[in-house]
Amino acid sequence: MKPSHLLYILLFVGFGQSQFCHAQKKIKIEYTGFLTFDEEKYPGAKILTRDDSQQVHIIHGGINMWCDQAIHYGNEDFVEAYGNVIIKQGDTINMTSKYVEYSGISQLAFASGDVVLENPDSKISSDTLYFDRLKQQAFYRNGGHVQIDSSGTITSKIGRYYMDTKKYQFVEDVVLKSDSTVVNSNYFDFYDETKHAYLFGPSTITTPESVTYCEKGFYDTETKIGYALKKAKIDYENRTVEGDSLYFDNNTSFASATNNITVTDTLNKSIVRGHYAEVFKEKDSMFITKRALAITVQQKDSIYIHADTLMVTGKPEKRITRAFRNARLFKSDMSAKADSIHSNQETGLTQLINISKFDSNDAFSVKRKPILWNIENQMTGDTIHLKSNPKTEKLDSLIVFDNAFIISKDTLDAGYNQINGKKLIGLFDEDNELYQVDVLRNAQSIYYFRNDENELVGIDKSKSGSIIIFITDREIEEVRKINQIDGDIYPESKYPKNEKLLKGFDWRDDERPRSVEDLFKDDPPLVLPVIKGLEDYVPQEDFVDEDLLERIKKADSAANSKENSKASRNLPKNVKKKGEKEKVYPKSVLDNQE
Repeated sequence: MKPSHLLYILLFVGFGQSQFCHAQKKIKIEYTGFLTFDEEKYPGAKILTRDDSQQVHIIHGGINMWCDQAIHYGNEDFVEAYGNVIIKQGDTINMTSKYVEYSGISQLAFASGDVVLENPDSKISSDTLYFDRLKQQAFYRNGGHVQIDSSGTITSKIGRYYMDTKKYQFVEDVVLKSDSTVVNSNYFDFYDETKHAYLFGPSTITTPESVTYCEKGFYDTETKIGYALKKAKIDYENRTVEGDSLYFDNNTSFASATNNITVTDTLNKSIVRGHYAEVFKEKDSMFITKRALAITVQQKDSIYIHADTLMVTGKPEKRITRAFRNARLFKSDMSAKADSIHSNQETGLTQLINISKFDSNDAFSVKRKPILWNIENQMTGDTIHLKSNPKTEKLDSLIVFDNAFIISKDTLDAGYNQINGKKLIGLFDEDNELYQVDVLRNAQSIYYFRNDENELVGIDKSKSGSIIIFITDREIEEVRKINQIDGDIYPESKYPKNEKLLKGFDWRDDERPRSVEDLFKDDPPLVLPVIKGLEDYVPQEDFVDEDLLERIKKADSAANSKENSKASRNLPKNVKKKGEKEKVYPKSVLDNQE
């Protein structure tokens, strides 16, 4: 050892041995290269400086500190460390910085200048950092960056690390970046061991495939699976899913939604609603149930389809919509019912299909065929097809296959105009209204003729090879019979009462939906599940709390004069005196949390 070094060490022992070596609670100087004094600049302090062999080494209650130079205030048990400062706590905490202030009484450390605090699973970087050894908490308030293993990086204006529970709590301008995922939030709790994140306030999770928004949510940063609550929404390119509760898997671009769901297809101008849905983005498919309703938005008149279950599959230009069980359709001039509805976007074909409910053992049972109402006309058959132009979305034609039957009430309720046959073809004009109906093969008709004064002239009943009906302004203008076999016009008084209805007559006007609400009138009562959701946000407690203020007060009282105390000088403003706390981070949380 150099003689000068020995001289400084002897001086150090003579002046300070009683203060540093008699108790473990006191800061201990394990090694210093040089010891000097400067009473004018550092009254009552010792200046410790490294030598060429190693840094100044300081120990206190389980931590080791190394630095290039330290100012040690023995009366206050306080040290200022400068240059390449390293603090280690066991094998769990390693902190480096340019400058550190540490009180052996309050056990509070303040670090500044390229601060990095590392533990086995994460690394905190900030310009300034507070480290409370008693509470085992680290805190920054002027912006920080956290690297968390495979979970990526998190930045925020305010951050706090609870070392005992390995929990981070971030506040304001929080951003998590991991691979191709970016999470933005106002309030963000993160658990180091599980890699689970809890989001509060307006938050988004952005991936190349989707953008998820919520104001309360959970996200597993390792499995890429999460839940979204409160104004929850997921955007998949041209499709948006909204609901009270959303589950999502970003590995497979799958989402399920519960309660008050809306799925909007911006490309096809369609909306699907219900109370449970599953969306498979990669397969371009989804199904929705519980009061399921599909809405195709058109410029003049939207189409509504309701069923127990709706399924939508295929790319936008080849999309297929299927409605299963108790399917119903409504638009202002048309409505329909069937067991199932199948609609093909590419071909413009909509099929109304029924499963027979006819019971041969019940003499009164009726086969409930698909049914369509247009204006005042009721049409039924074994299967009904509606054909529209895929580009313009305008109705082109209507085809009823097998057992076609068209019924309309006489204008003065004298009876029913009826036509049946093997097949029915209807043609629509530019306003989506029927202007011609052809009934083909084995056509029969009963028609109430009226004059210009709307007086009943007679009742026509006939059989023909086919019948053509021409409609103008929603009224039958002409009935043309092709290859008529027989028939006559009877005065009402002479028309046989038991022949006023053709075989297979089934007037179902009471089933007709006359509004969107009518689509649901026969549905059973809806009972929605109660969504428990996530716990409400718990704000951070003040880092500088009553306990820390008491410790700082003890550190102040250890000095001969509070004016010379160093223990509290770097605390946030207005927290040096009890009862004068400054809110160092947003304490308010969201209103109306679920």
